[in-house]
Amino acid sequence: MAYSPMTARSREEDHRTSTPLELFFDLCFVVAIAQAGARLVHALAEGHPGTGVIGYFFVFFGVWWAWMNFTWFASAYDCDDVPYRIATLVQIVGVLVYAAGVAEAFDENDWTVAVVGYIIMRVALTAQWLRAAAGESGAARTSALKYAAGLVICQAGWVALLFAPDDAKHWLFLVLVAAELMVPVLAERGHQTPWHAHHIVERYGLFTIIVLGETIAASTVAVKSALDEHEALDLLLPIAGGGLLIVFAAWWIYFAVPMHEHLTSNREAIPWGYGHLLIFASGAAIGAGIEVAVEHAVGKAHISQVSANAAVMVPAAAFLFMVWFLHSRHFKRGLAQQLVLPVAALVTLACTWTGAYAVLYAGLVGVVTVTAGMILAGRPGAAAA
Repeated sequence: MAYSPMTARSREEDHRTSTPLELFFDLCFVVAIAQAGARLVHALAEGHPGTGVIGYFFVFFGVWWAWMNFTWFASAYDCDDVPYRIATLVQIVGVLVYAAGVAEAFDENDWTVAVVGYIIMRVALTAQWLRAAAGESGAARTSALKYAAGLVICQAGWVALLFAPDDAKHWLFLVLVAAELMVPVLAERGHQTPWHAHHIVERYGLFTIIVLGETIAASTVAVKSALDEHEALDLLLPIAGGGLLIVFAAWWIYFAVPMHEHLTSNREAIPWGYGHLLIFASGAAIGAGIEVAVEHAVGKAHISQVSANAAVMVPAAAFLFMVWFLHSRHFKRGLAQQLVLPVAALVTLACTWTGAYAVLYAGLVGVVTVTAGMILAGRPGAAAA
């Protein structure tokens, strides 16, 4: 349709699925995720884990928050007409500009290009919220206007960050992160936007697939590059095989429970949605860790074996624990089922000290974890795997 009034969609709408535009929007984030991962690999391989992890978190927060803002708005107000599509495409332009600025933000603490990308995204999203407000009344209109105002205020803060002293930028960044996170909490008071539980869970699942897919792509490129320069197949095969098993297990475990049944209100949805920052970031970081392990195996990384192993084990363990904390624990019954993922996270972390075959061992831990979950779930009266 050329134009359609933007009104709230029903939370009970049947067969609500992701649109082709939403899928296209997601794919454009692959560029930004790849940029963040590449910078993390460089920092870890050079022995600067503190700087690398902090920079990665800052950059990834921007990626995740931009995606999340669009996703929840679309779940409530997607009317798929020409103005809506154009506004979404403008946001995609902003994502690509943001991705172009990732290297400067990471390496030089220069956020100019990244903030310009954010401005482009925010102008389009603010217009969307104002359009939603125009089609609403009462508490729903007030909520939409609060979102629009919050976006403008926070964006003014990001622009101001550009003029702050370099040594204060990281602390001011954390203040702005807190402000951003408060916008939905404040805007939703008195009125819950009509997001669709099935749709939201599908959207988050699709983004999880994207970060895990990026992990596989990054790992494949790393192994191929290493093989092009070195004949170290005996060293690389365990890393490649173990990395695949880790990603396969991560996918299996994430999609094992019907999460939409848990999301009944903002009380459950907001912590669940926010907590996915760690799921997405750790999922993408697994790929960066595998790249570091490959570089160490062929002698290109200036770090110890333990540090190279930790680059894979820490994000893999974080992914397992966060999936349990946000997803699985709400559906598990009995101590044995509840302990599967936390114990798996600890064992995966312990693989850090198992030498050159650590990635393979961690992959086997993932296989055992999935198998144990399925066996326990098969018992009479048990929850899903």
